[in-house]
Amino acid sequence: MIVSRLGEVMAERKISLNELAAKVGRTNVNVSRLKTGKCKAVRFDFLDALCGVLDCQPGDLLVYVSDQDNEGGTAAL
Repeated sequence: MIVSRLGEVMAERKISLNELAAKVGRTNVNVSRLKTGKCKAVRFDFLDALCGVLDCQPGDLLVYVSDQDNEGGTAAL
């Protein structure tokens, strides 16, 4: 599964959701959906704008976590 790290990158850069949304020209809702991992697709122009504002690479914002790794991290003891 693909996991969003947008929240972590925003915290590292000390940028708020409102500020980032204004700088990339998107609504707070659109940025929030990516931040919380609730979006099903990301347009390249949106990813490009985020990387430009946050001075990062796409791989800094989105990471792949295998189902096996995910299951191991959520298992109850």
